[in-house]
Formats: sequence, C-alpha cells, structure tokens
Amino acid sequence: MFFNTDLHIHTVLSPCGDLEMSPVAILERVKALHLDIIGITDHNSTRQAQIICGMGEKSGIKVLAGAEVTTREEVHCLVFFDQPQEVETFQEFLDHHLPEIKNDTDRFGYQVVVNSNNEIIYTEEKLLITALPVSIEALEAIVHDLNGLFIPAHIDRLRFGLLGQIGFIPDDLKADAMEFSPNCDIQALCNHHPEIRKYQWITGSDAHRLSDMGRCRTLLEINSKEFGSVKSVLTGNEGKRIQIINQPVNFITT
Repeated sequence: MFFNTDLHIHTVLSPCGDLEMSPVAILERVKALHLDIIGITDHNSTRQAQIICGMGEKSGIKVLAGAEVTTREEVHCLVFFDQPQEVETFQEFLDHHLPEIKNDTDRFGYQVVVNSNNEIIYTEEKLLITALPVSIEALEAIVHDLNGLFIPAHIDRLRFGLLGQIGFIPDDLKADAMEFSPNCDIQALCNHHPEIRKYQWITGSDAHRLSDMGRCRTLLEINSKEFGSVKSVLTGNEGKRIQIINQPVNFITT
C-alpha cells in the first residue's frame, strides 16, 4: 500500500519558520492534506520534533523525529531517528557542536518550542541556522551509529544543496536517499550527475509556513507507517516503489 509523505517540515523552532507553524496547526494541516507520514526537520535541533511525535501518535499521524543539519561544507542534510533515546543522544551532539552565536530575533526571528496548548516551553538562545564544525561524512557516520536515516536535502539547490556546495556526490557517502527540491527537473539533473541514479529519491515541501506543506510529496509503498518500514524502502531493502509527486511530472524509482 502507498502512504503519502512529506518528510521536510519546519516548525516555529526554526528561525525562518513562520510563527503559525505550531504543533497543533501542523497536524491539522496534515489531516486536511491527507498526509500519512511527515518528518519534522527544524534547523540543527530536534526539540520540537519529539512533542509533535507524541501528538501525532494520538491522532493517527506518523511523525518522524529529525532535524535539518548544516554541515561544515554548508550542506543541509535531513536526519531521522526511531527511538526517543536516539533523538536525545543526537540532540546532545547538536548542543555540543552548535556554535556559540546568539540569535538576533529582530534579524532572524524567534526560536521557540511550543507544547500542545500552544504555550512556549523553551527558547533557543543560540542561532540555529549556522553550520556545525562537522563534515558531511562525519555526520553520516554519527547518524548511522544511532540507527538513523541520513538524507542530503534538496541536493539540486545552489545554496545549501550537496551538488551546489560541493559539486559532486562523494563516492564514500553512505546516504539512504537523496532529496530533490519541489519542481526540480530530476531527469535533467541525472544527465549531469548520473551517480544520483544509484540512490533512492524523495522530495519534500521544505515547508516554513502552512501553505507550503504538501506542495510536493513522496508516495512510499510500504507495509506500515512504522519507522522500520520507511527505512527499509528508502535503503532499498524492500524492493518496493517510491513515487515522487512533483510538478509538473511524476517520477518513479525502484
């Protein structure tokens, strides 16, 4: 069976995220869009993701707890974890490596964690949209040591995309999938970078406001909405289909 997914969604915690992106509002929007699985991927933090995971479980929506991490090369990478302890361990890693740069709310916006009652329960003082002093290879190794998923984000983008920042995909990079931006001409990109074809492909909305959510999505043919099934199909272990719903063309990889 196919499940509708959008694995790249920001919340109020991301300084570039709209203040309307509260847990309650996000889950209401998910229901309206008939999404089955979403990924919460705030910049360099998992603190809001855990709260939305718990709320999603009560409403039948599978939420993957993750983050969008900026590496030393200024490449954005999506990471996801299954167990709360794995998320907490990774958050400790982020806290340790995030540079000591204070957030300027007038310039970048607020960085807050909100509970199910829309109450602010935490404010992040350090600026989240900075690069960690960690290479993309080191980040991948840490994520996989914690049994997580590692996916370079919007690889086609000139800024913060793997191809735009580095120019190629490192041969030894053990990515579980590659994410493309909405409306990316994937086939044209593959003509220039045929090495992309050896990976599974997904797309995500990279939503920073409610209206962005679901503007593109990935259909996963899996047996359940559990993390293990998502991981199996992305890593190619189930041999089932992934269908990218993008504009203007549908693409299918196996």
